[in-house]
Amino acid sequence: MMIYPAPHYSMGGLWVDYELQSTIPGLFAIGEANFSDHGANRLGASAMMQCLADGYFIAPHTVTNFVSGVSEHVAADHPAFEAAENEVRGRISALLGVQGKTPPTLFHRELGEVMLDNCGITREADGLRQAMGRVQELREAFWSDVRIEPGDAGINQTLEYAGRIADFLELAELMCRDALVREESCGCHLREEHQTDEGEAMRDDDRHANVQVWEWKGEGEEPEMQIEKLEFESIEPVTRSYK
Repeated sequence: MMIYPAPHYSMGGLWVDYELQSTIPGLFAIGEANFSDHGANRLGASAMMQCLADGYFIAPHTVTNFVSGVSEHVAADHPAFEAAENEVRGRISALLGVQGKTPPTLFHRELGEVMLDNCGITREADGLRQAMGRVQELREAFWSDVRIEPGDAGINQTLEYAGRIADFLELAELMCRDALVREESCGCHLREEHQTDEGEAMRDDDRHANVQVWEWKGEGEEPEMQIEKLEFESIEPVTRSYK
């Protein structure tokens, strides 16, 4: 397939250096959020490739490299250091302590199917609610029956993989929750209840022209949505047509 410059290749994104750091020290833009080195990160598989490459191989090193250069280091005897270390060790112990029978791969595969079926490019309210319930069931099953090879003193890829899936389960529920609250179709993410008779997306800028983030309120508690309204001074938002 021949590749040539096109509008998709220059769509938005924050400027970053080769360590994915923006012009604001300590603020990193990863995946499609940055302007990309190769330019085609808005096109399907290429976008996925960048998210995977940035997340798996770049971010773990660039962020830690930045932290290592911070002038005010936290000493190992600082209470914050001890709290962070204890939290990580507790998580590792919890994962290893399950001693179940189901390999992490099965949880990962089923979670992927749930999200593809109910929280993909098209989604609707009932499907999102079902997905949230199923993700919660999967999380309970994961923490009661996941099988991880023993060993936390060296490289344990099964343990690392399981830790990522534990994060995926939390993120998946949050994605469904956020999609359910956003009662509109925006971009190529279509809420089936919010489209024209011709299948075009219907936005609701009066209610959803905002940034919404979710605040974690503690284990077992409902997260709280925080909203920051967006102000458009130079341009006026208009409906996008894919015809």
